[in-house]
Amino acid sequence: MNCADCEDKECYQGGKDCFNIAEDIKTKDFDKKTLKLIKVASTIEAKHYMKACRLEELLRFCKMMDYKKLGVAFCVGMENEAKMMQRVLEKHFEVCSVCCKTGGIEKEHFDLPKISCERYEAMCNPIGQAMILNQEKVDLNIILGLCIGHDILFTQNCSAPVTTFVVKDRVLAHNPVGALYSRYYINKINKLEVSS
Repeated sequence: MNCADCEDKECYQGGKDCFNIAEDIKTKDFDKKTLKLIKVASTIEAKHYMKACRLEELLRFCKMMDYKKLGVAFCVGMENEAKMMQRVLEKHFEVCSVCCKTGGIEKEHFDLPKISCERYEAMCNPIGQAMILNQEKVDLNIILGLCIGHDILFTQNCSAPVTTFVVKDRVLAHNPVGALYSRYYINKINKLEVSS
């Protein structure tokens, strides 16, 4: 399987089914929530393609899904963005936001490496963020710049669906796809020997 290198993409406009999954999907007995999500996502794509930014799409999506309560799990380094997002979302929804350092658990408790050994340093707590938002019974969780790995732990531990609004990349202004557009970064990454 290697869709990335396929030149034709006949599945897109020709209906080709390379993996024989179409019938399974078409005949699957989806629950009402999943069917609604499929329809709303396609409606957003069809009506707002190349017209709406991701924030506008998020607002429209949540309205069309009849969501009332949203959760925002954010990185402490993006607290300003979290405040701005909360203000925007609060105009339409009830919003619960949780910082990654919730609980204030010292990194030493789990023998985690620290950025600076000179001070107290709380660990990121994505499982705690998920627990809090699960208790709040939010309809949708929104990730705002959680670290790699912490985003995975958060998603795995959430009861409600999760979408990502910001992917953290401190080097490329939170635009990780920028590395794919830069010959400099591609060359650097291609020479990289991956180790811990």
